[in-house]
Order: sequence, then structure tokens, then C-alpha cells
Amino acid sequence: MDVIYFNGNIITMDEKNPKAEAVAVKGGRIVNLGENQEIKSLQNQDTVMIDLENRTMVPGFHDSHMHLLHYGASLQQVDLTGVTSVQEMIHRCRTFAEGKIFNSVKWMEGRGWNQDFFIDNNFPTRYDLDQITTDYPICLARACGHVAVVNSKALEVMDVVKHTPQIHGGHFDVDESGEPLGIFREKALKLIYEHIPEPKLEDIKQMILDASVLALRQGITSVQTDDFEALPVKDFEIIIRAYQELQTSRELPIRVYEQCLLPTVERLERFLNLGYYTGQGDEFFKIGPLKLLCDGSLGARTAYLWEPYADDPTNYGISIYTQEVLDRLVAIAHNAGMQLAIHCIGDKVMDMAFDSIEKAQQGKFRENARHGIIHCQITDETLLNRYKELDVIAHIQPIFIDYDLHIVEQRVGKERAKTSYNWRTMMEKGVHVACGSDCPVEPFDVMPGIYAAVTRKDLKGHPPGGWMPEQRLTVQQALYGFTLGAAYASFEENFKGSIAVGKAADFAVLSEDIFTIESDKLKDVKVLMTVIDGRIMYKKDLGIFDYEGRF
Repeated sequence: MDVIYFNGNIITMDEKNPKAEAVAVKGGRIVNLGENQEIKSLQNQDTVMIDLENRTMVPGFHDSHMHLLHYGASLQQVDLTGVTSVQEMIHRCRTFAEGKIFNSVKWMEGRGWNQDFFIDNNFPTRYDLDQITTDYPICLARACGHVAVVNSKALEVMDVVKHTPQIHGGHFDVDESGEPLGIFREKALKLIYEHIPEPKLEDIKQMILDASVLALRQGITSVQTDDFEALPVKDFEIIIRAYQELQTSRELPIRVYEQCLLPTVERLERFLNLGYYTGQGDEFFKIGPLKLLCDGSLGARTAYLWEPYADDPTNYGISIYTQEVLDRLVAIAHNAGMQLAIHCIGDKVMDMAFDSIEKAQQGKFRENARHGIIHCQITDETLLNRYKELDVIAHIQPIFIDYDLHIVEQRVGKERAKTSYNWRTMMEKGVHVACGSDCPVEPFDVMPGIYAAVTRKDLKGHPPGGWMPEQRLTVQQALYGFTLGAAYASFEENFKGSIAVGKAADFAVLSEDIFTIESDKLKDVKVLMTVIDGRIMYKKDLGIFDYEGRF
């Protein structure tokens, strides 16, 4: 026996054997679990014995949708999270610039601002950023990543001027005279990112590692991540190569399922012609679904709706694709045997996605395709039923409640809000639900996500009874979404997601028993230890610790 973890309150997420005191690991797999005395009797002179000291152990957390590489890149950028004014944004950028060199081939980049936290609720413009500097380009992305603002130097480098044509599926704002204001939305972001210098392979690998190490600190052992357009790279193959090289050298510390963002027919067909397919890879890096980005975000009012925004009656949001183009992309991937994961926040674009999936299945039925919708926010009863009817996975981000509960009624009105973020209803209808964070849109800390799912409150405890409390999940349901539910979304429920004999020994050890503490305290529970393949990869206060040396 390689390792035995004992004296634990082990929550297995296995219906046949829901709790245990000890678990035995050999060759990275769980070989036995049960009471302390029984499991401890399996030790030999080489067994590493780890006393859990009555702490709670759960399956390793699995984030079903995030942007790992983008988060790694953001660690090198200006952090604008929580800024409450344009002046504070300017101050942070000026402070960040001290001692650093920027120029036309090294832009200042930042992310995290949200105009809803500003007193006037207005987007920043080029003229605001010009107060930082006009000597080098600046690009600052909104928290959602669907909107960015640049300064005048960036517009000059991009050659975006008064008469530059707009892009279908996106938009850049102009003033009354037609001059660009520096605000770019959705597909128009391409005009920015194609001018930001491309990072080198080694830089990409370091970004992945930087983000992965921080994920381990939150008990995250697996992620499903959308990376192909996280950076201004011309070819998605450099991203795949970075992961593969990290895995070959045994440096990749967490398990990765790549959600492959391929926004055009040409890129998708090239990907398939190169021989890539869903499930290709190994236990640490696999090719996952085709990821399609079909609309924007609710906060930026670019989510695509059937009815206009309640607080902007002329605006329906932005659809990235026409129905015909979306149908074609979905059909190509579906017919090639690929899984699908489609970003849909607005109700109209979600209907479009369901139509595309239904047409693809009618053309070539695939059992157990496990196509998914990511975000699933603005829904009605018909849409909720279509998840079950078409057997589509709902990838939800419970932590979105922290911000969205304050704006959803403003954006879509009370009636549409009543049937939105209906996670409990989804589960009661038998929909497969997988939980994630959408990091870096929100932090990937899992416990605040479980808290939001269970309480339906923001992180300050508002409102006291929870927003739409009838949609609260139980702790069991929320934990399922971050473990077995997410594993199901990557076709890996027989390999991970629960603590059961034969499965990967991936665990998170917590500071509290999340099934017995008050629900309001869930957000404060800490991860004390993270284990992958039976090896301790993180231990609180000691940082990364691996007794056999995976790295």
C-alpha cells in the first residue's frame, strides 16, 4: 500500500458507501476504504500514513468551466477587481506601471473593472485611459471579458479611426461625430487582440503553471478550461503543445479537459483535419468539446435576449452568430463525434443553441453526446424543459449570484428573473448540472461557490433569506455539481468525482464539516490539503508539498 489516509470524516459522494473513516491508495488509485481499524491493517513498512485528525475529506473539486490560461495571464496584468471609480482605475494603472517598461510591442493590460460598481455606471473611455498615458497602448478588459477599453495610442496602433467599419457579431462605440471612444464589445475585441504581441511557448507554460498552483490551493484537482483565444496567439496548436509538454515532463499538476474555442468553420475544420477529437489525451490533459461563444454577458448588456433589456429598451444584446452559421458549426462538430459546450446567457441565444443541437441530432442521432450549455442564466419554462428533452448538460456558475442578484431584475425585469438562475428546478427535472466559476470572471474558490448555491446570497449575506430561496441547492447537490456532476460533463464519472474503489485518489481536505456547519459559514471554509493520485500536492501553511515528486 502506498498511502493510507485515516481518522477522517470522509464524504465519498458514492451512494453505495457514502461515508468512511479511512482510504487506502496504491498506484494513484483507491483500493479500499472503510473504518480505521480495517484500512490501517493494510499498511506495510513502506506505507505512508497520514492522519486526517478528524477533518472532512471530499472528492477533489472539479471546475466545469473556467479560463485557466487567461487567469494565469491576468496574474501578470493590472488587477482592476473591485475598483469603484474611473479615477481608482487610473491610480491602479499608474501604480502598476512604476518600474516597468511598456511600448508598442509590450502593451499594458488589465482586467476586472465593472461599471456597475461606479457611481455614474458609465463605461470608461479612451480619454480616461489617456490620463494614464498616451505614450504606449493600454487595454483594460471588463470583468466579464466581453468588453474592453483602450487608450488613444492603442487606437493608433490598431488603425481604428472615424470611418473604420464595424464587425458583425461585435461593436465598437463611437461619439456623435463618429470618433471611436475606445470601447470594444464581443467580436470587435478581435481588432484589439490581433495587435497585441504573441507570447512565447515558455511564457504560456509558465502562465498555466502559475494558475494551476493557485487552483491546488482551493482543492481543485480538475478543470475544464477554455484557452484557445485566451492570448493573442495565431494558432491554437501552441496552446495544445504547451499542455502536452508540461504533461510529458510531469510538470502539469492538475487534470485539464480543454474546451476548444474554435469560432469559425475554417478553424474547426482545420482542427478536425489535424486529427484532434473529444477524449484524445490522457488522465492529465484531454481534448474536450468544441466551445462556441454565442453571446456576451448580462452585466455588459451584450447577452442576447428575446425581449429588450428592461433598463435599455433599444438593446437586445449581441448574437455572435446567425442561426445558419451556428447550425453549421454545431453540425460539423456533432457529425465528427465532438462534444459541444456553448456559451449562452440570454434566452434567445439559448433557444438558437438548442435549435442547432436538435437539428444536428435529427440529422445524425448520437446517444450520450453530452452536449452542454455554459452559463444558462436567462431562461423560461420552455428552455428549462429543453435541457431535459435534448439531454443537454447545464454548466452553471453559482458564484455569479454574488453580483447578478443585484442587477438581474434591472436588466430583464421581475417576470423574466423569476425563471432565471433556476438551478433547483433544473435538478428536479433531471437535468445534468455541472458547477464551475468562469475564472477569472470570478475567483475559482469553490467554497464561496457552494455557499452561493446553498444560500442564494451574495458574499455579504444579502438578502437575509436568500434571493429566490426556492432555488437553493442542498449542500449535497452543490458538492455534486463540483465533483461528480463536473466529472460527468467530461465523460469521467467512472474515473473521478467520488471516493470509490478503482477511482483516482483525488481529494480535498476541509477545515470544517460542510454538512453540519451553518450555511452562512460555508464561504469561510478553508482547504487544508489537496491530493492528486494519492499524493499531497498542497498543504496549508506549507505551500506545495509532494512527497514523491510529481513536479
